[in-house]
Amino acid sequence: MRKIVVISLQNVRNYGSALQAFATQKKFEEYGLTVEFINYKRRDMKNLYSRLKNWVKNDSVSGKIVKCVVLFPTFAYQEVVFKRFLRKYITMQDKVCVRDEDFKELPIDADIYCTGSDQVWNSTWNLGVLEPLFLNFVPDHLPKIAYSASFGKHMLDDSEKEATKKLLQRYKHISVRESSGVNIINDLGINNATHVLDPTLQMSRTFWEKYAGKSRSNEPYVLIYQLNSNKEFDKYAKEFARRKGMKLIRFCTRLDQVFLCGFPAIIPDVFGFVSYIFHAEYVITDSFHATAFSINVNTDFISIYPEEFSTRIESILRLTNLQDRHLKSYEDFSYVDLPPTDFSHVNIYLEKERERGDEFLNKALSINNIN
Repeated sequence: MRKIVVISLQNVRNYGSALQAFATQKKFEEYGLTVEFINYKRRDMKNLYSRLKNWVKNDSVSGKIVKCVVLFPTFAYQEVVFKRFLRKYITMQDKVCVRDEDFKELPIDADIYCTGSDQVWNSTWNLGVLEPLFLNFVPDHLPKIAYSASFGKHMLDDSEKEATKKLLQRYKHISVRESSGVNIINDLGINNATHVLDPTLQMSRTFWEKYAGKSRSNEPYVLIYQLNSNKEFDKYAKEFARRKGMKLIRFCTRLDQVFLCGFPAIIPDVFGFVSYIFHAEYVITDSFHATAFSINVNTDFISIYPEEFSTRIESILRLTNLQDRHLKSYEDFSYVDLPPTDFSHVNIYLEKERERGDEFLNKALSINNIN
């Protein structure tokens, strides 16, 4: 059986990254491949201390103390939730890679190497161009592909273009999950990039229904999934749920969110993310992954663009012709009285895009194309 080794950001403690890795592994297994993920951790994410240090680096001494007291329990809880998921569902190599030197010790024993989905090429989020995420440690003669990778922005900084071009030229097949990513690569003079779905969207509603399980609420609810603090967002969600006459459940990704509006679901297990969105009557979110999952499982939703990295949300709404689900004003409660969204045109689009994604993978993973 052929083997593919994937490098991604599954060790970042968030639901989207974990589920992307899960979907990627399941998709590659459909192609009869043995899948291994490199146990890669960015330096700022390698342990609890590193994460805390990164979060408080710009604060005063007193601010550092307060933030550490608040964030340490959250980070400790997240470690348990996400480590348990990765250990059970993702096949990862034993060796942990943090520094560039660590990759020199990895066995080079796979048939294909892959940069997986996530914001792997977002130099802003990653604090620079991280060359291991471009497979710089893999010898030239071995086939390298990118599956639904993301830059997370519309254009590259001039300072990173030359290095990025040199690294991308070593790939045999490249796919990205935003149309802006195709444009970025074309602008570098590389013309083999394909736009495909995020791996979680490549898997159908029927697939995710198996992992959603039964509803975790005994009554209809509006779900708030909020990554960025925003009082207007909170006020809107609370009033929206009141007008709908439904319970408001807040999916808490941090412990301090329990003090905000909504009944708290506190750092649920990873499939809890799938379940809460699958069974919600409405989702209100500033998250790409919550938006994408809502679309995929046909749950009504409202998307609020975050101040940074909204490119992915804009792209998925445009591609599915759901731009009207972008909330432009916190005074707009017209969604309350709208009938349920007809997702039939979205489902047709997604099926066509899944076919295109499979066409890419058939080519990229074909024995004839990797030799």
